[in-house]
Amino acid sequence: MKYVLVTGANGGMGKSVCELLVQNGYTVFALDMTPPESAQNVFPLKADVTDAEIIKEAYEKVSAQTSALEAIIHLAGVYTLDSLVEMPDEKYERAFRINAFGPFYVNKTFLPLLCAGSRIIIVTSELAVRDPLPFTGIYGITKTALDKYAYSLRMELQLLGISVSVLRAGAVDTGMLSSSTRQLDEFIKNTRLYSCNAKRFKEIVDKVEARKTPPAKLSKKLYSILTKKRPRFAYSINRNKLLILLDTLPKRARFAIIKRVLKK
Repeated sequence: MKYVLVTGANGGMGKSVCELLVQNGYTVFALDMTPPESAQNVFPLKADVTDAEIIKEAYEKVSAQTSALEAIIHLAGVYTLDSLVEMPDEKYERAFRINAFGPFYVNKTFLPLLCAGSRIIIVTSELAVRDPLPFTGIYGITKTALDKYAYSLRMELQLLGISVSVLRAGAVDTGMLSSSTRQLDEFIKNTRLYSCNAKRFKEIVDKVEARKTPPAKLSKKLYSILTKKRPRFAYSINRNKLLILLDTLPKRARFAIIKRVLKK
């Protein structure tokens, strides 16, 4: 029997990934703060990825069922939108704890169940290799840190025969995009420094997120990475042409364009 651990298993992406894995003969340990219901070949695990002790408890439950994992697939994450000089300290810290510390705790704890040929696949973001737009900085910073963590982890775990890959995904049609809209509306309502720019910024965000990837398409991409004989380190899906174009410009030009667009 082939076992896979999936974090963020009850989100839009997580449900789709778990279903596809089960359809292809895998048994899934579905880890989430609010895990999905138990089903055939799906074992729910209630856990907060930011709590190292809770992750250890989850490990004990998994290791009681199997001595080996085929893969760990990281989908748990949080989208945070705010001003870097206005957001509360705890909001800044929470983004790091979920997006960067969570995978660290899970991989470190579950390493004894990984062996030569096992895989770790981490969904980061297309922003991980791009310069973030205003007010998306904290999300971009944490996803960049996660991407660099994954690269460093691959450097080390290749010596043990374990593969690490990232999927740099653009906008995916899940509840996270609804969260993005809510956070943007909240930011526009509460900011005291940037209210004159907020309406135009919302128009930009709407354009960036207009083209959304269905969760099923992302799931198929993850499954293809899982089953490749020699997976690469980085894969992409739903790259945004506007962000790609902006990224080709000199930084001085990017700053000038954003300032002109957002400042009345």
